[in-house]
Amino acid sequence: MVALNETHDPALASWVESANGGVSDFPVQNLPFGVFRRRGSQEAWRGGVAIGDQILDLSAAHAAGVFSADAARGAAACGETSLNVFMAMGPAAWSGLRLALSRALRRGSARADRLRGCLVPQAQAEYTVPAEIGDYTDFYTSVFHATTVGKLYRPDNPLLPNYKWVPIGYHGRGSSIGISGQQFARPRGQIMRSSAATPVLAPSERMDYELEVAVFIGCGNELGQPVAIDQAEAQVFGLALFNDWSARDFQSWEYQPLGPFLAKNFASTVSPWIVTLEALAPYRTAWTRPVGDPQPLPYLDSGATRESGAFDIELEVLLQTQRMRDSGQVPTRLSLGNFSDSYWTVSQMVAHHTVNGCNLRPGDMLGSGTQSGPKPEQAGSMLELSQNGKSAFTLPNGEKRTFLEDGDAVVMRGWCGKPGVARIGFGECVGTVLPANPVA
Repeated sequence: MVALNETHDPALASWVESANGGVSDFPVQNLPFGVFRRRGSQEAWRGGVAIGDQILDLSAAHAAGVFSADAARGAAACGETSLNVFMAMGPAAWSGLRLALSRALRRGSARADRLRGCLVPQAQAEYTVPAEIGDYTDFYTSVFHATTVGKLYRPDNPLLPNYKWVPIGYHGRGSSIGISGQQFARPRGQIMRSSAATPVLAPSERMDYELEVAVFIGCGNELGQPVAIDQAEAQVFGLALFNDWSARDFQSWEYQPLGPFLAKNFASTVSPWIVTLEALAPYRTAWTRPVGDPQPLPYLDSGATRESGAFDIELEVLLQTQRMRDSGQVPTRLSLGNFSDSYWTVSQMVAHHTVNGCNLRPGDMLGSGTQSGPKPEQAGSMLELSQNGKSAFTLPNGEKRTFLEDGDAVVMRGWCGKPGVARIGFGECVGTVLPANPVA
């Protein structure tokens, strides 16, 4: 686990003035990585780092010759159309480039004049998924979400007995993961309506979002070689925001006996910026397991995990309906929770995923599963907020919702902040549900 170093100093400021003042998600203490190009251009996609309201074009910075040998190799790798090559270089390369970037972007840097021409305004950029995601596994790490959903479907047995022993997950679909701004047609699938004798093929009537954290794998492991829990985070490049859209009516019909399928594979949305675990070091917090619960098996337990294996990340969901957009209204908050409420940690997900010898590869992505807290206002899905459609909630403009309607845009935000530490953020993860496509 990464220790604090000079890059975390809260007194640091940047010569990119929009990064200063404690209001930007992207101060010099953050420096998240993404893949971008100028909007509407035919430029090649390439890696960049967010700083204030700007992007430092790493390909251009490398060409400007501002980095020494080791950092230069990392910056050159970021000039590719995805971050996979850089991810595969491992923690020393990630940390080395981050340190070089921190020093180059600090106020008073001798390299400022050479780098000013390498900045691209974020408002003029478009983004793509930052890694080629070879495989995607979705976990189920929130015991509060699992228990609430279990009560909806199994009131007498809400939490299955394996939950507190095993980090539950399923293999998802990487090809339909899109970048923030993703718009997708309401999916069609089989629905078994209540009291019906046979299912019908129809557009989903219970479209939902799931507030998740994406875990991007860095260097990975060889087939047959498990990753020990105290080495697990050395395989993790960083975290992003993730919306695992769900068709709840498809899901309730298809999930037994093999789990989610068409309910999940039509679209998922990830935020553009990957915040490194090193940037998150000041926001580590203790991970605990209630005394009355089963304690993890030894391969999922360690002193380091218990001491600082969780991350204090605020997670917010907002909704903007079509009517709200038409009238110029900003999105309204639906929930606010925290990633530290997870029952299983990032390191436990990696250790469990590989304990059977499964090989994770650079760019692979793990979803945390829906992040919900212990309070109703911390629910990470509309399934919970509306009690499976039984209780509509009213938005500030008078509209009511149980599930998502056409034109609804879901906005997810994440940030870390506490006294004496620089606030850092993840930006936004935005996606919009469109009407179902006509039947062919």
